[in-house]
Amino acid sequence: MKRLRMDSENRKPKFILASASPQREKLLLEAGFNFDIIPSKVDESLYPTDSISAQLHTEILAKAKALDVAQNYPSMLVLGSDCVVAIDDEIIGKPNDAAHAQEIVRKLFAKPHKVITGVAFICAEKKIERVFSETTLVYPKKLSESQIAAHIASGQWRGKAGGYGIQDCGDDFVDHIEGSFSNVIGLPIELVAQNLDELLAKK
Repeated sequence: MKRLRMDSENRKPKFILASASPQREKLLLEAGFNFDIIPSKVDESLYPTDSISAQLHTEILAKAKALDVAQNYPSMLVLGSDCVVAIDDEIIGKPNDAAHAQEIVRKLFAKPHKVITGVAFICAEKKIERVFSETTLVYPKKLSESQIAAHIASGQWRGKAGGYGIQDCGDDFVDHIEGSFSNVIGLPIELVAQNLDELLAKK
């Protein structure tokens, strides 16, 4: 479903976000960008994580999502993104259910883990294809059984890579991070903003 966000002066969207993630939408809005939201229809389950690095996996999937939307809007710049959590070279995506979420949280909050976000910009008409990723190292706090139970009961793990959102848990779950904070939320907004400024400036 297409959701339109238009520039108040130009009355035209500047790019398309191929994601329904409210976190990515919020980050981009706070950065001052104007965009359409047209979620891709890519089936993520068709992209196996075996024998591939987490970084490459996110970049491949981000590109696939951007291409899926860009084929219907060739004149528009499309932003696709994918985020995973990795620990001990194991790629961890979104939990399937509460039991899976509990298993993931127990594993992730036992030692440091990485949050990796792949980003792709595609514009068919201008032959633009730019793909990159960002990695943030997260140092978690040791969670009590009651904290884990409360988190699972809250349902805040739904739809989130690694079964948690740093914007929800904050200081209760995370001791400190190395890298981009926004990347852990779902989009490395500093790097994205830099690339968007460059690409949108092109005529």
